[in-house]
Amino acid sequence: MGVTQVRRLHRGWQTIPHLHRRGISILALLVLVVMIWPTEDQGLEAAVYLPPELSHLDALNGGFLPGNFTEERLRERLRGEGMAAVQIDSSPYDVDTYEISSGDSLSGIFDRMGLGQTVMYQILSADESLLALDVLRAGHRLKFYKHPDTGRLERMELYVHAGYQVAYERFDDDSFEYEETLIEGDWPQRVIGGEINGSFYVSARGAGLSDREVAEITRLLEDSIDFRRQIRAGDTFDVIRAEQMINGRATGRTRIEAIRIHGHTKRSAFLFEDGNYYDEKGESLQRAFMRYPSNQRYRISSGFNPTRRHPVTGRVTPHNGTDFAMSTGTPVLTTGDGVVTRVENHPFAGKYVEIQHGSRYTTRYMHLDRILVRHGQSVNRGDRIGLSGATGRVTGPHLHFELHINGRPVDPMRAEIPMAESVPDDQREAFEKRVEELLLVVENSNVQYARQ
Repeated sequence: MGVTQVRRLHRGWQTIPHLHRRGISILALLVLVVMIWPTEDQGLEAAVYLPPELSHLDALNGGFLPGNFTEERLRERLRGEGMAAVQIDSSPYDVDTYEISSGDSLSGIFDRMGLGQTVMYQILSADESLLALDVLRAGHRLKFYKHPDTGRLERMELYVHAGYQVAYERFDDDSFEYEETLIEGDWPQRVIGGEINGSFYVSARGAGLSDREVAEITRLLEDSIDFRRQIRAGDTFDVIRAEQMINGRATGRTRIEAIRIHGHTKRSAFLFEDGNYYDEKGESLQRAFMRYPSNQRYRISSGFNPTRRHPVTGRVTPHNGTDFAMSTGTPVLTTGDGVVTRVENHPFAGKYVEIQHGSRYTTRYMHLDRILVRHGQSVNRGDRIGLSGATGRVTGPHLHFELHINGRPVDPMRAEIPMAESVPDDQREAFEKRVEELLLVVENSNVQYARQ
């Protein structure tokens, strides 16, 4: 190449914006390293930090892996790009990972990691509208990002499973903000069948259903079948269970899509696209929900608002529910049948109760003065679960009420909730098609009934 050609190339290079030239240079360097470095089969890896400019890899965001892009997924992407030999340095900070064990507490973990209680309360303050840290379980993971010079916590990530993660990012010297990541993934179906000998509970558990799933089936059908007197030995059941899978890995979340009991007694239930269960005739199997968690309607002092400014901190934080101006001691009622899944005393949400209503609906009742139920207790619509109060971080007595559908908070005053009605006429054809599809899944399963 002659001198004139080199000068022309140089002038052309100078016309490219500086940021683009920098990105091209980094990419060229990365490709060169990958080409000359030994392959993964040789047992060596190149130590290369992947910068934000490599956006075509969906790699990093300001030096961090995005909440919905785990390090494992990044490695898979690199292998697909022919870059399996590249070592990932996903953060400029010192990173410590802690896997939760049975008996661990958040307070103990923060002390063990040398972070102290002040920082923990800053994280809990950010978590007030989410309450993800109140249900830490064995197997969950926490990842701590500390500044290499000061040791200050800059970010914390909570990994519940592949479909649910939360990142808490430092906002200023005294506070954090959170980013929640929910991945829907795939829900492959599996048919579980069994022959009933003894109780339905024992037979269903022996076939592979969990306690929660058996309880959900029992609640759905208890108004139309007496499980103690009408079920006989030799009756059989089929259950279509869908299980959430993310990149081929099970998250532990499941949902019941169809139930069929046949023999001396015949009953069925089908999950429709509206999230409710109906029998084969399209009649609702779910008891109606109440719109309000009290015997009378109280003034709404603060409505559902995902961009609300917090009255105490002054910062914009989601208000994931509805506040009712109740005086301390007012009875609080559950809005639907379900099982109590949380009974907690949070430093900011106060004393609160969470109730799971089947696989789709969850309600929360916060800032209670007294809690009248226990964890694991079954409750019916209209039961007293507590007395309203002013516990936690509040400006005065009130009830904070939340409704979650499929894990997402919605406006409880406007959301569609089960009202014990039949399938609407304009959806009847779609429902009948859904029933045919589910029954076909059962017929094609060739399930072997488990005998107890």
